Amino acid sequence: MLEIKNLSAFYGNVEALRAVDLWIRAGQITTIIGANGAGKSTLLRAISGLIPTRYGEIRYVGTNIANMEPHRIVRMGISHVPEGRQVFSTMTVEENLMLGAYLRSGRRKRKEVAEDLEFVLDLFPPLRTRLRQLAGTLSGGEQQMLAVGRALMSRPRLLLLDEPSMGLAPLVIKDIFNCLKRLHEQGLTILLVEQDAQIALSVSHYAYVMRAGKIRMEGEAEELLRSEEIRHIYLGEGGISEDELMR
Repeated sequence: MLEIKNLSAFYGNVEALRAVDLWIRAGQITTIIGANGAGKSTLLRAISGLIPTRYGEIRYVGTNIANMEPHRIVRMGISHVPEGRQVFSTMTVEENLMLGAYLRSGRRKRKEVAEDLEFVLDLFPPLRTRLRQLAGTLSGGEQQMLAVGRALMSRPRLLLLDEPSMGLAPLVIKDIFNCLKRLHEQGLTILLVEQDAQIALSVSHYAYVMRAGKIRMEGEAEELLRSEEIRHIYLGEGGISEDELMR
């Protein structure tokens, strides 16, 4: 579904992505793990058109979308749930959700949008009773549900998720990831960036490890979950440093 070849991106003169190669298979959950500053969020922002790229290609269903305008990328079927949720705090829950469908205007689309709103509210029941509530007054978990729901309102084929567990309680994280499993079962392809390597690898099919803007390791998620090196570095089992693994 998505193929990235030799992708490089810069913040000023700093190279944030360095010749990244990555493949996302349709119908799977793919995860990217790595330390803070590894380039994970930058990669998602490059895919969704939020930052420019300098070299390489991002091919989505055969079309190179590198440096394409973000609204065109959304229209093609890619939605991005950013790190930190970034809901519109002074707007209501319902207004935030409807903004996710802003490209789907016209009478013929109204029924579809209404159906999608109902689907999101079924997926995240706490939002149903808070439709008139300001998004900024929601709990962190509810805001994460809202951010995911807003992205789903565009009917994506590929969902980009950046650190969905950040700052959330364990029970809320469990609920969020159960919803992601449900979305996957319904055929949605997901690219997940997640600080919790344990949960990321446990729900994913394939995984990449990033360091200093490059892909340093990849493989089936189950294999990486059993990898001694990955367990030492990302699962808190000590004994080897990240620098030693990446040499």
